[in-house]
Amino acid sequence: MNFIVSSAPHIKTRRTTRTIMLDVLIALLPASIAGIVFFGWEAAVFIAISLAGAFLTEFVWYLVQNKVWKDKSILDRFFRQFDFTSLVTGLLLALCLPASIEAWYMPLIGSIFAVGVAKMLFGGTGKNIVNPALAGRIMLFISFTAMTIYPAAAFGPIATDASNFDPSAGATQLGNFLSGQPMLSALDLFLGTGVAGCIGETCKLALLVGYIYLCMRGIIKWYLPLLYIVTTGLFAMALEGGFGIDLFANAIFSGGLFLGAIFMATDYVTTPKTVLGNIIYFIALGLLTAGLRKAVGIEVVSFVIFLMNFVVFLLDLIIKPRPFGYIRKRREKQ
Repeated sequence: MNFIVSSAPHIKTRRTTRTIMLDVLIALLPASIAGIVFFGWEAAVFIAISLAGAFLTEFVWYLVQNKVWKDKSILDRFFRQFDFTSLVTGLLLALCLPASIEAWYMPLIGSIFAVGVAKMLFGGTGKNIVNPALAGRIMLFISFTAMTIYPAAAFGPIATDASNFDPSAGATQLGNFLSGQPMLSALDLFLGTGVAGCIGETCKLALLVGYIYLCMRGIIKWYLPLLYIVTTGLFAMALEGGFGIDLFANAIFSGGLFLGAIFMATDYVTTPKTVLGNIIYFIALGLLTAGLRKAVGIEVVSFVIFLMNFVVFLLDLIIKPRPFGYIRKRREKQ
């Protein structure tokens, strides 16, 4: 009899990386649809380009790495092992971009960098040390000025007033909040109507639908994104020197906090392995997000998550996971 020794976990389940990634793609559908409704066909083009770029990058990398010219069965093996992680990366990247069709090259370059450099170069699925979509977005942000021009949603309280609506260069509500300028109502911020920003970050309702789906499917822990969001809101109020529901709503509904907290910060590979480590991690994300927003006056969610990805290994070193079946020894009374 042959015994096969493999690494943990040793519990067999129907849930695989492929099924988990399919659930994430389904959870991102509401935000994707809302982005297309808000920003029009430009958003659909961005999403399509980013998905195609991410998939083709992994496809070409796999063929070259496995020398397709020597073994024609590589094509079949690729599709049998394909786990949809590159599609999740491509879709997340697209949702983090402003829908400016003049900058159509951004989702292409960003998806190639995200999958090719931040993922495949480090060994593929599960080997990346930072979230690939965030790496792609940050690379684009520091490389192209088009990343700082945010179109406004095509309908809402601003769009209906033709005298002051410029769909090509709307002022972000986070910028208004940080500079003390007039804000849209909390309801408009929540629904995304008239909000200028990236494709997937404006409609918080759509993001919450995806959040509920992920929680119901057991993909993420329900309390972790809430820790991040609530900590950010409370600390932002403290920094502004006031307390109130309007101030709290403006802090959490402005910018890409919901998208980052629900879909970026919860990435399995780049989060701590223990419950306590995750609690510390998500609270630290909230404190840093509110603090750096106040300090630099721009959205910093992607930078904060990216930087905290490098702290995860330290948390795992300090806070050791308890082995399965471990029973703490009781101290004998003297």
